[in-house]
Amino acid sequence: MTQDRITVETRVHAPIATVWRAYTSPDDIRQWNFASPDWHCPAAQVDLREGGAFSSRMEAKDGSMGFDFAGTYTKVVQNERLEYAFGDRQAVVEFHEDGDAVRVRVTFDPDGEYPRDMQASGWQAILENFARHAEDQ
Repeated sequence: MTQDRITVETRVHAPIATVWRAYTSPDDIRQWNFASPDWHCPAAQVDLREGGAFSSRMEAKDGSMGFDFAGTYTKVVQNERLEYAFGDRQAVVEFHEDGDAVRVRVTFDPDGEYPRDMQASGWQAILENFARHAEDQ
C-alpha cells in the first residue's frame, strides 16, 4: 500500500463469527454495502479464498448512477483479516475482538480522482451500515 492510505474503523457489538459472516456473505453484503439510503447493492458475489474474486454492484435507487466494486482476495484469515486488490489499489480489513465488540478496521489506497475526505466519509458510511446490519443479526 502507498503511504497516503486511508483508514476507517467501527466497533460492532456482535460475536466475531457473526461479524465475519456479515462481512463476507453475499446475502449480507447486499443488505449493507452502500453509503446512503438512496443507494443499494442489488448484487454481490464472493469467492472467499486467496485468489478468489469478489464483486458488488452499487446503484442509486433511482437508476441514475451505479458502479461495480470488484477485486481479488490476496489474503484470507477467517475471523481475523482480509486483504484484497481492486484495480491497482489494495485494501486490508482487520477484525479484532475488543471486549464485548469487534473492532473492524479498513485501510485502503485512495483513488486519484476524488478528495481524500470524500473517500474516507463514503467508506466510513458503508462501514457504519455494516455495523448496524451485523448487530441486527
